Amino acid sequence: MYTKLFEPGNIGSVEIKNRIVMPPMGTSLSSFTGEATDEVIRYYEERAKGGCGLIITEIARIDDETGIGEPGQLSVTSGKYIRKLVQLTEAVHKYDAKIFLQLHHPGRQVTRSLLNGVQPVAPSAIACKVVNEMPRALTTEECDELVKKFITGAAIAQLSDFDGVELHGAHGYLINEFLSPYTNKRSDKYGGDFTKRLTFLTSIVKGIQQVCGPKFSISVRLSADEFLDGGLKIEDTIQISKVLEELGVSAIDVSAGTYESGYAVIEPQFLPEGWKKHLAKAIREQVSIPVIAVNNLKYPKTAELLLEEGVCDFASFGRAFLADAHWPNKAQAHQEELIHKCIGCLQCFKTVFGGKPIECTVNPIVGRELRYNEQTLIKDGANRSVIVVGAGPGGMHAATILAKRGYAVTLVEKEDRLGGTLNTAEQPPAKQMIGELIKTLSCEVKEAGVHVVLNQEATVNWLEQQQPYGIVIACGGNPIIPPIEGVTLPHVVTAEDVLLKKVTIDNQRVVIVGGGVTGLETAEVMANTNEVTVIEMATSVGNALYTSNRMMLLNHLQEAGVSIQTNRMLAQISEKNVLLKETGKEIEHHLPCDMVVLALGVSPRKSFVQEIRQAFDHVMVVGDAHQPGQIVDAMKEANDKAYVFS
Repeated sequence: MYTKLFEPGNIGSVEIKNRIVMPPMGTSLSSFTGEATDEVIRYYEERAKGGCGLIITEIARIDDETGIGEPGQLSVTSGKYIRKLVQLTEAVHKYDAKIFLQLHHPGRQVTRSLLNGVQPVAPSAIACKVVNEMPRALTTEECDELVKKFITGAAIAQLSDFDGVELHGAHGYLINEFLSPYTNKRSDKYGGDFTKRLTFLTSIVKGIQQVCGPKFSISVRLSADEFLDGGLKIEDTIQISKVLEELGVSAIDVSAGTYESGYAVIEPQFLPEGWKKHLAKAIREQVSIPVIAVNNLKYPKTAELLLEEGVCDFASFGRAFLADAHWPNKAQAHQEELIHKCIGCLQCFKTVFGGKPIECTVNPIVGRELRYNEQTLIKDGANRSVIVVGAGPGGMHAATILAKRGYAVTLVEKEDRLGGTLNTAEQPPAKQMIGELIKTLSCEVKEAGVHVVLNQEATVNWLEQQQPYGIVIACGGNPIIPPIEGVTLPHVVTAEDVLLKKVTIDNQRVVIVGGGVTGLETAEVMANTNEVTVIEMATSVGNALYTSNRMMLLNHLQEAGVSIQTNRMLAQISEKNVLLKETGKEIEHHLPCDMVVLALGVSPRKSFVQEIRQAFDHVMVVGDAHQPGQIVDAMKEANDKAYVFS
């Protein structure tokens, strides 16, 4: 079905079984000293087992003083790391997958706190506008030393049986900073004209070839367009790629952007698949060595089309491998509906950049493959009956896990379809991937043999009649309705009513109460046909979203004319206006409106949970019914509790 995608190919002397590449992504799973842990080894092993052709590891530092890129990062600064790195390459190679180690230095895009108080370094003393940390300019001698450290890192990778290395020359990190006129204002041999700006990179390449031999594969990752005034453009990167080809580099790995144009590096949910394919294609048309390209890919069929179009030689799937380690095998087996697809929420980056191990909203075991796998899934259900109440993400995942453990599972949902709150979440623009998650979770429920009952209210009496061994409560929470005057008036509705189209509101002055994710997305839906104001009692809105998603959503709301008022608390509702109080003050404001939409979140179903606990011995509570949270919280809690339910 995917002829091109599963066709063998070569990068230098390395033969790769298909055209699928897993690009570098930080995980924070390695030790803080830089050693590969059992967790990170199992993480990569699972992707190799899942059918990936080439894995390129997360960033590995080549310098322990100024080169720390993130907590829990691989290091190749010393031979002492070889022992665990060999375990990593062995774990990958046994599935006939190949693995490159990515060599990295953050340059100016790092804070002193991560460098233990040391000032960041860069080609020139120009601060990154995102990090806001002034670096000091490297001396010529220091540049020479860093070149040697990259070469040493490659030698350690080769001794550890990696099939090649990748030099991270993209995303605004050190090598990229030397290449770009935006960040390189030097006048020595490492800066000035186009050729001198390449000296740092070309010196590293030549040194690796001399130490590791000409057949040791080297890939170079480049930001084809930095999307910055005065930065690298595609015309520059084509010329850089030609120079690298002449030097004998094995492949060009095409990406885009820097921290200052972050949406291009880490695509939020608003950007479509293949939006930057023109960049890779332009480079591929000018070089004969293989081109690897990331393109915000979610579906195997999109990668197949890009390969057919000649956009790239190898298709790089990043977050797709976080969402589902086994998607290549599923695609090859024509099981696309069972592939967990990235929804673009960027929870993965939110956790890693926050110093935590990686998480994925749609894959609760990513980074935890050692704890949650086929071997740790105890199959002791003995066909005992378990009823799962509520078919949201937590309920469906819990039902699937319990069925795999051997329980006879019935999934009960009061609505006429599966999905629960996901049916609400998929309604706003750019949220169509939530619909894909509903399909996948539903397919997994069916595949696991779960019995589904729709249009059934699971009351305590009804549950008692079924005489189950155990109950899983996953029925979500109750919408929060504030105890204020006017809240029961007919023109007051909930965000859920709006998103599920239970009410239709057009050409009205609408006040949305609550500036969380639901409130903002409801505003986005309503702004096309209404005059919308969002009020929020806190000082800012949309704080649960990752930065780039939040900023793009706020930009869309601004363009749509949505007014956002913070530090405002709803005090009273009348027929034609709402009374607001400034947070912490006695100042009041009257805001005219025709409709009021409540988006204040949900509260746990404490009374229902208590009734169930009194009636049954084996009860498990997950998701909003237990504690309000995001999809990631419901999926993770359902997974973990289902593994140990008894």
